[in-house]
Amino acid sequence: MKKGKKIVLIVLAALLILTVGGLAFAGNYLFRFALDPEFGGMLSKDAQWELEGDNAWLDENSEDRWLQSHDGLKLHALYLPQQGEGHKYAVLCHGYGSIPQTMGRFASRFYEMGYSILAPAARTHERSEGRYASMGWLERRDIVAWVDSLVEQDPQAEVVLFGISMGGATVMMTAGEADLSSNVKCVIEDCGYSSVWDEFAGQLKEMFGLPTFPVLDAASLVTQLRAGYGFQEASAVEQLKKTSLPMLFIHGEEDTFVPYAMLDVVYQACANPEKELLSIPSAEHGEASSVDPERYWSTVEAFLAKHMD
Repeated sequence: MKKGKKIVLIVLAALLILTVGGLAFAGNYLFRFALDPEFGGMLSKDAQWELEGDNAWLDENSEDRWLQSHDGLKLHALYLPQQGEGHKYAVLCHGYGSIPQTMGRFASRFYEMGYSILAPAARTHERSEGRYASMGWLERRDIVAWVDSLVEQDPQAEVVLFGISMGGATVMMTAGEADLSSNVKCVIEDCGYSSVWDEFAGQLKEMFGLPTFPVLDAASLVTQLRAGYGFQEASAVEQLKKTSLPMLFIHGEEDTFVPYAMLDVVYQACANPEKELLSIPSAEHGEASSVDPERYWSTVEAFLAKHMD
């Protein structure tokens, strides 16, 4: 082989090594930034939450529940039972980087409607164990287990799943599980994303100005290797195609964190014809219930009246 060709091959090999190394670094960085609470990026257990109003009410009046997940994690939830013989339960799923107590504003409304409250802490959040966040995908199996625990306690239980943001994605993903108890009667999601891939693709462009390919592909591969799931696999859309549950989809029209356009995507994906949607003008991410509480809660109550009573 001529000397010139050898030099070209060496240069190409060096460029390939640098490219692969750079992608590995970028993929691992994005993975840790988004999903590793010890990294100190978007997700951190060091966040201090001020509990006041309804959030303090839920924290002060609930009791602790614990559950071992299918893969051996100790998971935590807040439980607030109704007084009396009621059999209605609301499982409330919080958002990314949040804690169960922040579902207090929703818990108080459901409690007033006669529901006992179960507010689980997602993996890696609050007191629940877990090394990496799974954005609702592995949590879907945890919610199946939490529901089973309610049914074991009360075989007559009638359950609604409710979630906001990551919690909204969680309940959509749970809705497609074949072994989800028939005691679950309906699902309400507020500003959940269509898939982890879609959500991170938007954030990658918004926060770093980077294209999806090849950075997100690298991060997804790292996540598959280290956390046990891939971003495209973690899809609310694919799960909704399999659901038989009535669904209510809610989204604020000014939401840019989980883009408003995702509302139509998840709504269209839902296999059950008993589906409804509610869009709230002027509402940013997670603020639909605050911007127009009368319309928000009248819609929720009418939906529940159809499917829970």
